[in-house]
Amino acid sequence: MTLFLLGAILALLWAPTAQAEVLLQPDFNAEKFSGLWYVVSMASDCKVFLGKKDHLSMSTRAVRPTEEGGLHVHMEFPGADGCNQVDAEYLKVGSKGHFRVPALGYLDVRIVDTDYSSFAVLYIYKELEGALSTMVQLYSRTQDVSPQALKAFQDFYPTLGLSDDMMVMLPKSDACSPESKEAP
Repeated sequence: MTLFLLGAILALLWAPTAQAEVLLQPDFNAEKFSGLWYVVSMASDCKVFLGKKDHLSMSTRAVRPTEEGGLHVHMEFPGADGCNQVDAEYLKVGSKGHFRVPALGYLDVRIVDTDYSSFAVLYIYKELEGALSTMVQLYSRTQDVSPQALKAFQDFYPTLGLSDDMMVMLPKSDACSPESKEAP
């Protein structure tokens, strides 16, 4: 009986830090996912994000598949000094649509939902400054997101324990011009 109680107590203590079970987009197609995306909204419990979310602007992702089944992602973020750029390799983990990005501290990245032509919802479990956190990003092919895409995003992030005050709709920015932008 004592062993059972100890096991139950340990399970309760461990449960809040356990990673959520998040499903993947069925039959994810990296070729159809490639191209230019705008990050139009995000929700996260990351303390760094929460402290900066009201000062963030829309960023872009230029995506292309790799031969190994991963994705090469060219990111552009508006900053005080213009457009900041980062290239990252999303390494395939198991199933299609499931990645990790060691260079960014992303331990688990999943394409949760996409129609490929207008929106995508991404789940990211990451480590930043020694703390683990969950982030959900809403991608759009244009700077104006559809109501259906926004609904998919808003229906999903609360299932991970993220609240509305942890979410931001990102304002448009011209700092990183999208003209003639394609995945490198």
